[in-house]
Amino acid sequence: MVCGKLSALCCDTKRLRALHTAALLSFAIGLGGCSTAVVDKTLGMTPAQLYADAKDEMSNQQFEKAIVLYEKLEARAAGSPLALQAQLDKAYAYYLSREPVMALATIDRFIRLNPASPALDYAYYLKGVVTFNNDLGMFGRYTGQDLAERDQKAARESFDAFNEVVTRFPQSRYAEDSRQRMGFTVAALAKYDVFVAKYYFRRGAYLAAINRAQNAVSEYRNVPAVEEALFLIYKAYDVMGLPAMRDDARRILAASFPDSAYLGPAGEGDDWLKR
Repeated sequence: MVCGKLSALCCDTKRLRALHTAALLSFAIGLGGCSTAVVDKTLGMTPAQLYADAKDEMSNQQFEKAIVLYEKLEARAAGSPLALQAQLDKAYAYYLSREPVMALATIDRFIRLNPASPALDYAYYLKGVVTFNNDLGMFGRYTGQDLAERDQKAARESFDAFNEVVTRFPQSRYAEDSRQRMGFTVAALAKYDVFVAKYYFRRGAYLAAINRAQNAVSEYRNVPAVEEALFLIYKAYDVMGLPAMRDDARRILAASFPDSAYLGPAGEGDDWLKR
């Protein structure tokens, strides 16, 4: 009887050991499957090879892949000329992939850490370009929104960046384009002041309209919006019943823009407010 029980116990023990061994084997296989690492295909590549591959991805408009490669290059060759170039190329890749915040952060970091870099002119130029287009956004793109009606903070920051190129690097290959973009930005800023002044005028806030129009006249010169700003000042003084100041404003308008359409029939009525 005792022998039979011992025999049964031995059989149960062997069965438990077998099950335990099978369980351990299964667990080990599972762990093996979970620990399979993704192979980094760039291991062993030189910085030059990484840069070349990143440029290829840029050419194929695979900007996210290019960004990853540029970051690997920066990590493996930190401080080298190629790594510094990769920072700027990465910023441009962010810009093309419609990530202006990341692009600007990358550029600002480059400017802060590399104040003596020979590529500093390009860094400021790229900052101006990114900021210049940053305020377009989905709304501006699909409604045809005028630059003068969009974010003026971005326009001013863009102007400042281009001005850095023109002022500090007058012989730079990016200087001429920076000048042209500055002119466009100034025209937009002046037009924005007139846009706001007309808003005040339509609501009867004539003094506020005059102040905003005068800002366009004093801050921005030789741009088309100044003509309308002077005319708006003239009209506001007229509505306010201040003939002396009205006539002064008209004289300045005539002297500055002798062929102005506002001096003729175009200046009559309120149609000019609708433009």
